[in-house]
Amino acid sequence: MKIYFVRHGKTEWNLEGRFQGAKGDSPLLSEARDELAELGVFLQNVPFDAAFSSDLKRAVDSAEVIMAQNNQPIAITTTPALREWHLGKLEGQKVSVITDIYPQEMTAFHHNLAAFHSGYFEAETPHDTTIRVKRFLQTLADKDYQNVLIVGHGANLTASIRTLLGYDIGELRQNGGLDNASVTVLETTDCKHYDSLTWNDKTYLETVETIA
Repeated sequence: MKIYFVRHGKTEWNLEGRFQGAKGDSPLLSEARDELAELGVFLQNVPFDAAFSSDLKRAVDSAEVIMAQNNQPIAITTTPALREWHLGKLEGQKVSVITDIYPQEMTAFHHNLAAFHSGYFEAETPHDTTIRVKRFLQTLADKDYQNVLIVGHGANLTASIRTLLGYDIGELRQNGGLDNASVTVLETTDCKHYDSLTWNDKTYLETVETIA
């Protein structure tokens, strides 16, 4: 099974530099929809057996734009299991302001989650946010799927995907997060062990070729 993980397109709050989290949500930018359509064309020859999205609107809208370009479009199933990291008091706040107030915590959040104190902000722990994605994927183990589309969120997907690949907690975000409208592909035979095929790929913006 190949799993295509896509971070939603860029939103107004992304542009403003705000934390969105699991409760905050803002609309996709018009240029983000154009970018997602290009990603959809890039993936149009992939015969998806299933498509899942976070139930937050920015992710659902992104999934719909991508699937509209597919040669064999299918229905998208939404689930709260794929929501963004619950960031508590951080949601809606400017990243720059919070960084000025809590510089060490923000450095930890972006580069070393082992040192991030989620309780300061009434946020999910790294374990809590990644385990719900891991458990969701395990429900696919008995399905006869070859290709699956997953549309979710930057902080959650970055930490969750690297958890699936066996990274330690301190390494989950140390090299930065996933870009908006990027695709990351993992392969698995049992939904327990995963191999990385593609990471944070946006080469579709540089080429008109499609993949299968």
